[in-house]
Amino acid sequence: MRKDKKQVIGDEIGDEQIKLFLDFEPVDATSPSLHKLVKAYRGLRIDDFERFLTFFVEAGYDVNGKDEHGNDFVALIKDQRNASDYIELIEKVRG
Repeated sequence: MRKDKKQVIGDEIGDEQIKLFLDFEPVDATSPSLHKLVKAYRGLRIDDFERFLTFFVEAGYDVNGKDEHGNDFVALIKDQRNASDYIELIEKVRG
């Protein structure tokens, strides 16, 4: 595959399916906002995650949410292989 072409795996998902990631709630002291971001990160492709962030912010959730150890989303994923694109999107939302 050419380097300038993105590989697309699976069918495109609709807005309602993406919004389902707003329904996840934590079972520990993690903030609901952080929990939703992590679930979406694990379950959505980058383009879908970008769409998710729009719904996330519109619903009033906080992109700076932290877990019980004080880690935010970026701290939790920064050492993962594909994290840089997701971190870039979070930084863009943070302004």
